[in-house]
Amino acid sequence: MKTLIIGAGLIGSSLARALKQAGGYDIILHDANDDVRSKAKQLGLGHVVNQLAEGLDGADIVVLATPVGTYEGLVKEINEHGPDGLVVTDVGSVKSMVAKEFATLRQGLHGVPAHPIAGTEKSGPEHGFASLFAQRWSIITPLENGDEGAQKIVTKLWEDVGARVELMTPDRHDLVMAITSHIPHLVAFSTVGTANHLEQVTSSEVIKYSAGGFDSFTRLAGSDPVMWRDVFLNNREAVMEMLGRFIEDLVTVQRMIRYGDGEAMEELFGQTRAIRKQLIDSGMGR
Repeated sequence: MKTLIIGAGLIGSSLARALKQAGGYDIILHDANDDVRSKAKQLGLGHVVNQLAEGLDGADIVVLATPVGTYEGLVKEINEHGPDGLVVTDVGSVKSMVAKEFATLRQGLHGVPAHPIAGTEKSGPEHGFASLFAQRWSIITPLENGDEGAQKIVTKLWEDVGARVELMTPDRHDLVMAITSHIPHLVAFSTVGTANHLEQVTSSEVIKYSAGGFDSFTRLAGSDPVMWRDVFLNNREAVMEMLGRFIEDLVTVQRMIRYGDGEAMEELFGQTRAIRKQLIDSGMGR
């Protein structure tokens, strides 16, 4: 199956590696960045094309592995150059916006939004690896009146790289991702900013002496800033709703600290510790 992957970053390059390992996929890669295309060629990830139209020629499936802010322009090019019967899917962590974009695909093209819940804080084709999706969830959010055959093709693609597939509505997906992924990233970005501000204001060594917990917690702040900018801009409603709830809970803890309510803090921390243990025991994220 001729498979065009647009975007050869961490996710796109990992998918190329995983599909090559699975077999049965003829991998074509395109990236708008010259340096990324060059690295992809050097790494032997697949046949790298300079022009998107060239990659679309005769393709069976195209995977958008770029920041979601690029989708509008890419869909227009796919509409112009994509062959009839082409299955169009993606890896973005926002799905309501993608559903709207894919609804503009011309007749004869079949959109199937998807989101593999996998990744690291690193970016670039040199950081990809074939096992990234193994035993991870990949959520498919089918379009209304979407093509069942196209959905089966996308389901098989993710199963072929070792992922477990789940179906969900776009709105539900975005709400779930807001609290499990988007808010944690937002807090990590903000925490690093706060620490840096303290470093500058107090001339202290906040960053230098940050312990392992700070490093582990803020690892997410090393993620691709363009990708996360687009995520927050295109999932504003769900993020704002979850952020409001998070701030309310944070204010509750703030009151406990202010009034020295150690009993309430211990009860809360005990509850959240037990919840996390349950998640770990149930195979959280796997």
